[in-house]
Amino acid sequence: MDKKSAAATAVTSSHDVFGAPCWITLLARNMKDAQDFYGAVLGWRFRRARLGSEGTEFSLALSDGAPVAGIGVLDAALQAPGGWTPYFAVANADETAARIRERSATVAVGPLSLSVGRGALAADRDGAVFGIWEGELIPDWLTWRKNAPAWVHLRTRNAFDAAIFYGEVFEWASDKTGCCQVDYEEDEVVLRHEGHVVARLSSGAAEAAPDPMIRPRWHVYFPVADVEATVQATRHKGGQVLARRSTDHGSEATLRDAEGAMFTVTSRA
Repeated sequence: MDKKSAAATAVTSSHDVFGAPCWITLLARNMKDAQDFYGAVLGWRFRRARLGSEGTEFSLALSDGAPVAGIGVLDAALQAPGGWTPYFAVANADETAARIRERSATVAVGPLSLSVGRGALAADRDGAVFGIWEGELIPDWLTWRKNAPAWVHLRTRNAFDAAIFYGEVFEWASDKTGCCQVDYEEDEVVLRHEGHVVARLSSGAAEAAPDPMIRPRWHVYFPVADVEATVQATRHKGGQVLARRSTDHGSEATLRDAEGAMFTVTSRA
């Protein structure tokens, strides 16, 4: 095994990459419909997986055989919206949950013990939903970080206030070895881990806005080879195109799947 391959497989625990986004999950109302949509739109294949001791319906989305994301079925009894949620690696889920509560935010579910770790679902003070994860990460996590998603983006009321909140919760820019670095660039907060951009935070969201595009939320970006083809596939499968734009790095399209979950596809590698 060469040095690059060894490095890719060495990172297997949330302790090693604490504070960084480490996984993304879609909560959907119907597993088959979600798989049909994302299979057609993003070319994913799916493998059934077990989540916890009760065997909750869950599947892994695969791209070229590599795990990209998880899809779970939203409990019909929960009055919670579906959608894409990023999970952040933590060294201790209970301590992190306590820090979230201490800062007037919400831990909605957990921490719960699952087969290879412990997780919780939370919301920050502006209502943006995120998860925390303590335990094993997927194999070859460094490849996942590089390829899927491209990054996650917090659209929030005030990016600087949010950076203080998340920085205290996840120990960003701390004196701990291996923590995430925080920079302020062009009115955005940019989060890096080992030099790689893993998240961005920007201001301007409005908590009570009727338009979900404007409400505070964590938003997921996926790299695709052909944005226009992805847009057409989205329309064909009953989704919507919410926005299109050109950037210095290529084109982007913000989409909504057939159940209403929003995400953006980008031609940026």
